[in-house]
Amino acid sequence: MASGFFVLLDDIAAIMDDVAVMSKVAAKKTAGILGDDLAVNAEKASGFASSRELPVLWAISKGSLLNKVIILPIAFLLSAFFPVAIIVILVLGGLFLAYEGAEKIYEFIFPHKHDESEGITEETYTEEEILAMEKGKIKSAIITDFILSVEIVIIALSTVVEEPLMQQIAVTSIIALIATIGVYGIVALIVRMDEAGYKLIKFSKREKSISKFIGNILVKALPLIIKSLTVIGTIALLLVAGGIFVHYIPFFHHLSEGIKLPSILKEFVTGLVLGCVVLVIVNLFKKIFKKK
Repeated sequence: MASGFFVLLDDIAAIMDDVAVMSKVAAKKTAGILGDDLAVNAEKASGFASSRELPVLWAISKGSLLNKVIILPIAFLLSAFFPVAIIVILVLGGLFLAYEGAEKIYEFIFPHKHDESEGITEETYTEEEILAMEKGKIKSAIITDFILSVEIVIIALSTVVEEPLMQQIAVTSIIALIATIGVYGIVALIVRMDEAGYKLIKFSKREKSISKFIGNILVKALPLIIKSLTVIGTIALLLVAGGIFVHYIPFFHHLSEGIKLPSILKEFVTGLVLGCVVLVIVNLFKKIFKKK
């Protein structure tokens, strides 16, 4: 009886060890999309009044958790009864990621011209109007998170799609939880950097002091960090998308084998080229519908 109990414990430990190893692999696979998730959410969570940044971020975090609760069961059902759908969704998601990355590069090279009326305005808003705008931004952030969450879950699930269902559930759920807690925890630290900097500056009574020096660095670093995260996120989007195409579409897999370049460069170029193709198609459709 006792020996059977210890055998059971050994089996559980072995399963947990396998889950830990597979979770590490899945985390590496999803690292690129998590980088973009971090950049997007840091950008969307900033720009609010200081007192509203954390409540807004908490609201988006709750929406992100709800997104995962909706997505995970659907993903597991597809994996169990229609596994081909996982690959199809993965490739479609890769096209979306490639398009998003290419669009960001296009916007950087050819920025949209903004109307003069879109600048700073002296118009005052009521508390109800401010809350309504805040709710709109939260809703937009949650919708964006839903799209990114689908990709995170599918990419994580694709790494363990051939494993038993319980291990699929354990690994994918761990990655989904890390994606929410980790990303939004880091975003909370980023968006409060400037506030911490201001407090350090006010705390110091001397003109030249360590606290004032650190405070100035934190205040000035926030916009630079958000911009750098955007650049890193764009590169990561194209790398993740290119990796999906190279590994899951036979044509691109065979094509990449014949090119003597580092795999990371091949994936980036593949993602960029297909992203540009999708961008051209989307822009053509936009022009056609705009004329109509």
